[in-house]
Formats: sequence, C-alpha cells, structure tokens
Amino acid sequence: MKIIFLLFLMVAFTLPASAQNIQAHYDFGKDRKLLTTTVEMFKADKFGSTFFFIDMDYSSDARNVDNGISLAYWEIARAFKWNESQKIMPRIEYNGGVFKLNGDDTPFVPIENCWLAGVQHSWASADFSRILTLQANYKYIKNKEDVSFQLTAVWTVKMIREKLTFTGFADFWKEKMFWGTDYRFLAEPQLWYNATKSLSLGTEIELSNNFIGAEFAVCPTLGLKYTF
Repeated sequence: MKIIFLLFLMVAFTLPASAQNIQAHYDFGKDRKLLTTTVEMFKADKFGSTFFFIDMDYSSDARNVDNGISLAYWEIARAFKWNESQKIMPRIEYNGGVFKLNGDDTPFVPIENCWLAGVQHSWASADFSRILTLQANYKYIKNKEDVSFQLTAVWTVKMIREKLTFTGFADFWKEKMFWGTDYRFLAEPQLWYNATKSLSLGTEIELSNNFIGAEFAVCPTLGLKYTF
C-alpha cells in the first residue's frame, strides 16, 4: 500500500497543474462558523487522469480551536486507460488526514488511511459542457474496515454561456461508526458564477447523513474560487 501511495505522489506532482484551482469557503453550518480552503487539481492525459484536493479548516469554536488549523484532509486518485475508445477505466485512490477533536490540550486525531480500487465510466456532451462520472470502488479503511465499498458520482454542468457552473460529487459508503450505524452519505454540490475565466463566486452545500453525526445535516457555505 505504501508503494501505491508513493506512485500517487509521483504521478500528481510530475503533471502540469493547468487545471488547478484554489477555493475559500466560509461555512455557515451548525457549530461550524469557520473558513475552509481547498486546493484542487484535475488533469487528463493519454493514459488516463489524475485528481487531487487538499482541504484545511482554520479554527473551530465547536472544537475550541481559536488559532491555527483544526483539520487537514486530502484525496488523490488516478484513473487508467490504454486507448481512446475505452469505456471503463480502472482507478485507485488514497484518502487521509488529521483533525483537532476538542480543546487546546487534546492531540490531533488521525482520519484513518483509506485505499480504494475500482472502476469508473464517464459521459460527456460534445462540447464537454455536461459531464457525469460514476465510480464503483472496493474500500479498505486501515484498522477499521477490511472489506468495504464506495459508490461515487461526480458531475459538471456549464450554463448560460459558461457564466454559471453547477458541479459537485456524492459518495455513499460503508463504515462502522461508534454511534452504531454502518452506512454513510456525503454530497457537496457547488454553484459558481464565473465573473471572469479565473475568478468565480458561489456556494457549496454539504449534505450528509451519518457523517458528522447520526442525523442528516445541511451545511451551506459562501465561496470564492480562483482557477489558474
């Protein structure tokens, strides 16, 4: 597994970052009221595609963190292809991070290392203004789930001559939680007004069930995005 992780790093950082963007979101969710930044990159090439993002939360009243980073999390994935007519692409992915549990005296808590392997298929309109990717993955969560799964949908819809962009993802997976439920759901739809080719203003609404607690949660944000 460590070899796969190192391969991820080599692939990600030897590719041009022409599709990279930086986002800043102020989270209005209950007990959130914090700033989150995201660095995101997608790059397609003749052998497949690479995607990664890095999230960081800055302080959190709910966790009694009033100075510094209270969460750091990243995902990196690689899909593979060997010809242009290929419909199904095998893929691998890594997720992990750390967060502050509560209070200045408590240590950072690791977000368990997760490795995923599976397949994906994408549909796109002729002008690539509408794109949908569906993924099915085997998921291994270290010291927690030896055999699990994750289903993912990722979409992008460009509207009004690309002045509006509706994008996001939805994940559904199995993971045993201490409050007694096994299945988790997370979706983060985003709507952006593209003021220029680089600068966008918009919002993200995090919709989750059994993710930050057993109940269904809605956490809206106000966001700013710069695309390189």
